[in-house]
This record gives sequence, C-alpha cells and structure tokens, in this order.
Amino acid sequence: MTLIKSISGIRGTIGGAQGESLTPIDIVKFSSAFAFWARQKSGKNKIVIGRDARPSGKMVSDLVTGTVTAMGMDIIDLGLTTTPTVEMAVPEEDAAGGIILTASHNPVEWNALKLLNNLGEFVSAKDGSEILELAESELHFAPVQNLGMVTEKDYMDYHIKAILALPEVDVDAIRSANLSIAVDAVNSTGGISIPPLLEALGVSTIGKLYCEPHGNFPHNPEPLPAHLTEISDLIKNGNYDLGITVDPDVDRLALICEDGSMFGEEYTLVSVADYILSTKPGNTVSNLSSTRALRDITINKGGNYFAAAVGEVNVVSKMKDENAVIGGEGNGGIIYPGLHYGRDALVGIALFLTHFVKKGLKMSDLRNSYPSYFMAKKKIQLTPDINVDRILEEMAELYKDEQLNTIDGVKIDMENSWAHLRKSNTEPIIRIYTEASTPDEANLLADKVISEIEELKNSAN
Repeated sequence: MTLIKSISGIRGTIGGAQGESLTPIDIVKFSSAFAFWARQKSGKNKIVIGRDARPSGKMVSDLVTGTVTAMGMDIIDLGLTTTPTVEMAVPEEDAAGGIILTASHNPVEWNALKLLNNLGEFVSAKDGSEILELAESELHFAPVQNLGMVTEKDYMDYHIKAILALPEVDVDAIRSANLSIAVDAVNSTGGISIPPLLEALGVSTIGKLYCEPHGNFPHNPEPLPAHLTEISDLIKNGNYDLGITVDPDVDRLALICEDGSMFGEEYTLVSVADYILSTKPGNTVSNLSSTRALRDITINKGGNYFAAAVGEVNVVSKMKDENAVIGGEGNGGIIYPGLHYGRDALVGIALFLTHFVKKGLKMSDLRNSYPSYFMAKKKIQLTPDINVDRILEEMAELYKDEQLNTIDGVKIDMENSWAHLRKSNTEPIIRIYTEASTPDEANLLADKVISEIEELKNSAN
C-alpha cells in the first residue's frame, strides 16, 4: 500500500490503513484542506471536479463531493471527463479551483486528487505546501443551513467546440483527407472524448479499441511502446493512416505510424510545435528531460528554446515568463496557450491532424523528417543514508567543463548528447535520462553516469 503526498495533490493505492494508502479518511482530510485554501485564496465558493474511469472513481468522487459541500462550498461535477476539460471548466465557471480525480498513467489500483487553482492550472509549490499543512490542522465544517449544493454538468462539448474554433485547426482540410484512424483509449475517458472529437473533425473512419469507459484497463495504461502492441497490430492489418492513444485522463498523447511503428512520445510535441511555429514564429518550452529535437526546430524557425524543471506547473510558469507560443513535456504532453495552459491530448490531436494533412506525408515519413535522437531512461537505487544532493553536486563538479543546468537536478549538455540526473521526491533513487544520436550511445552514456555515481557512493562510504 502506498500514499504519496506532494505539492500537486495526493495519490495512492486504494485500501489499507489510514495514512499508508488512499483511504476515505485521507481523502476527506485533503479535500477539506483544499476547499478551505481555495476559498481563502480566491474569495469564491465553488469547486469543479471530474474523474477518469477507474473503478474507484465514483467512491472517491462521492467522498470529495460530500466533504466540499460539508465545508459550505458548491460543487460543479463534470462526472467522467478528462483532465484538460476540468482545467478549462474552472475559469469558465468562475470557480475557486478544481479537483481532478485521476492517477493518470498509474495502474488501476491507484487514484489521486490533483489540485487546480482558480485559473484552472496546477497549484504552485508554495500553495501545495500550504494545503499539506492545512490537512494536518483542525478545520471547521459548515452548519446545516450553509451546506453546499451539487450541480452536474457536461463540459465535453464545450471543450471540443473550443478546439474547433481555433484558427490553427483546419477542419475542412482534415475532412477532405478522408482519414482512417485507430484509437486505443484504455477503457477510460479517452473513449468518450476522442471519437466525438474525430467525428467533429470529419475523420471518415474511426477504429475503436478499448473505448468503453468502465476503467478496467486492458493493459498497462501508460502509453509506452511495450504497452501498445494491440493497436500496432490493428493498424498494420487494417489499412489505417495512423493510430492515437492516450493515458486514462487524456493529457498525454502518443501516435502510431501507418506501419504500426511508434511515432514516439517525444515527437508528439516536436511535430505539433513544428506546425505552430510555421503559423506564428516564437519561443518554445519543454522540461529538461525532453528531446533536443524541439530546440533544433525552434532555432531553425527563428525562435528561442527554453528548458524548465520537470513538472507541468514549472513548464507553464516558464512558458508565461518567455511568452512561448507552445510548450509541453516529452511524455506526449502538449500545452497550447491559445486554448489553455495545461497538457491537453485533445487539442494536440486537432493540431497534429491539421499539420499531418497539410504536409501530405505518410506518418513514418513525417517522423523521419525530424532530427533523430534516441533516449535511455534508467535509475539508480540509493540507501536512505546516502546524501543525494551531495552526489549531484559532485557530478556537476565532474562535468564542470560541459554546459550545466542545475534548476532541477543536474542537466549535462554535451555536443552530441545530454544526460539529466534528478532525485526522486518519493523514494531514494536518482533518475537518469540520456539522449544521443543512436540507442547504443544513449545507453552507453547512461551506464557511464551510473558507474560514476556508484564510485561517488563508494567513496562516501
């Protein structure tokens, strides 16, 4: 059993003991703390909630609804929906904040409360710390005459219409292409959002795989190549132009080529940014662990690229600072400020399809038109007594002659490769991401870094 408290909310496995997993008591504690904080911060008295389709969702939603209304605040309940839909609904409803009930790509036994401010954006580190402190304090609930009310609404149609209204989305061009697209929605809310979006975009044939939103995930829900063999086979045998898959809450987008090969999560953002930069040149942002290809195409189109610390809230903050026209994360997270500041697979789909049909290339040829990099993602286990910060400082000293970025761990930029080392916030490990021109080079660099860390560990002992 696991319970993880972080600045962006709480997540954990369902069942078990209070304080050790995501139990009803923990849900009530953190829901009441967030409700109190949101009202104090914004002066508003309304919270928007929505959930993905995992089996624990209704139970968690009922607990959150009961708690927030017991605090004297109203609830706008979007029911089964996507994370970006809740993000858009919060400012539209003039709400104090939002709670998204989803554990994103985690397995079915997990759930989480993700917290949004009154802008519909994830709370900051400072705000998250305040909420965590409030959860351990004694809060007072409302008397019976002041209990909140619950209103159920469906914002999916609003979300889709807002995407179609974007000048960068060319519905006529997409419709004229007579596209045939396969979709794997992992039996969550992608099943009730992606097919309606594709229909509205004029896609002629939609092959649905696991689009029933009952939450029984047919495979590991993280959209990685090892988990996408079925949709890959469907595309190869079904004459599809491309495939689309998302995680359970629809904020990460992965694409599959017409031959069943992976377009690559890292290249979702690269391709959409390529299109946006061709319509309105400007700056881009991604996190430190994302591919160098975004930097390459941004510079090629006359813009400036900026790196942010890992985490959506950090990317959004950097995008605002640098007035970026697009940004996101290498895990397939598209953040397009023309719609809202949040990772959104739905707007990513519409922008990508416009780009795809205007290019007139097969998916595999489009992928091959971009700078080709390969990543390795590894980790090294540490004992609790190891001073992780000291090790990262020593690694920075070891590579002091290279270009370093230390805003989030240590990012070492070399001429033809990079390595990013960052400590986990929840367990004694260092995550090691590397990128190079070939898979072998990326793996060799990761192994070299691991060997150097091991030497530092041994010398510390």
